[in-house]
Amino acid sequence: MTTKIERFLAERRPATPCLVVDLDVVAEAYRELKRLLPEAKVFYAVKANPEPAVVDRLLRQGCGFDTASLGEVDLCLARGARATHLSFGNTIKKERDIALAYARGVRLFAFDSEAELDKLARAAPGAQVFCRILVDCQGAEWPLSRKFGCAPEMAVSLLRRANELGLDSYGISFHVGSQQTDPRQWDPAVKQAARMFSVLAEVGVNLRMLNVGGGFPARYVSEVPELANYVTALRASLIRHFGNALPELVVEPGRSLVADAGVIESEVVLISRKDDKDARRWVYLDVGKFNGLAETMDESIKYRLRLTGEAADRRGGGGPVVLAGPTCDSADILYEKTSYTLPLSLRIGDKVQILSAGAYTASYASVGFNGFAPIQTYCI
Repeated sequence: MTTKIERFLAERRPATPCLVVDLDVVAEAYRELKRLLPEAKVFYAVKANPEPAVVDRLLRQGCGFDTASLGEVDLCLARGARATHLSFGNTIKKERDIALAYARGVRLFAFDSEAELDKLARAAPGAQVFCRILVDCQGAEWPLSRKFGCAPEMAVSLLRRANELGLDSYGISFHVGSQQTDPRQWDPAVKQAARMFSVLAEVGVNLRMLNVGGGFPARYVSEVPELANYVTALRASLIRHFGNALPELVVEPGRSLVADAGVIESEVVLISRKDDKDARRWVYLDVGKFNGLAETMDESIKYRLRLTGEAADRRGGGGPVVLAGPTCDSADILYEKTSYTLPLSLRIGDKVQILSAGAYTASYASVGFNGFAPIQTYCI
């Protein structure tokens, strides 16, 4: 919670649920990453929070952008980003979208399969391409599945074929999972990538770039190491496995740039019990899985909560709660297994603030499930 956000909520009193993003915090997070890792090209993962004001602020800082769709490509270009500062990083693209992005000047594309490579050869001739490999996501609170990436051995074959198809085999990418809590998890992937660089160099394919993805964490309930710890571990791993022949380095932060900049303010809609003998109260908020808190799926991301106004001033102890959203859907339960407590004095109508909520909240919200409008975002 920043002073700017507190003042905005106190003075404007916007309808809830709403997300308020402090753009100064976004800019400072970018500056800190560049200070610690100046040798890296930073491509912001637009999907984390695609608000035009967020893109604008990062653009002014000199940031590049990792886009996942033609829509995100067009968003960034419309805000003034150069096409040469964009990466089309989704490995699953329609061929016509590849062609349109290429026509707009995009020259950097990801792939992880032969069929995707063939599409790139036809629709983006001569483009720089990088192959995403499968890696372990142990330690990540939001692990990535096997949906993206291929086995390193397959990636070697595909990168050889990319050159044969007239594409520029530029490099390798991986992602160790979102909200990665263990800085050591980059090392096995960097080691594997270094081996691939060597193997491909022996057959005349000279890779130049290593994209280490995102994964740098935000501040939720569990403590995580400082960003400096991650950068130190990553740099040591690069030197250990690449020696003096360091590749061009690309990072794709999303969560770590915008999550801590945002606060969701919500309202308590109902407080009830399921059984007189059950000590736990059910607290229903006006924000849930379908209008902003999709990452509570499987209780993966555990947000910090803060009471405000009269609810924060009342005295009294706390008690265990189950937190749920407002929709008429049984899946809309936020935390039932994870231990959360709220004051016994909590009342319907009280405001509950959800901290570090600037990433993967509004961008995940449904268009209007159950008639609930998508969460409103304010960038200040």
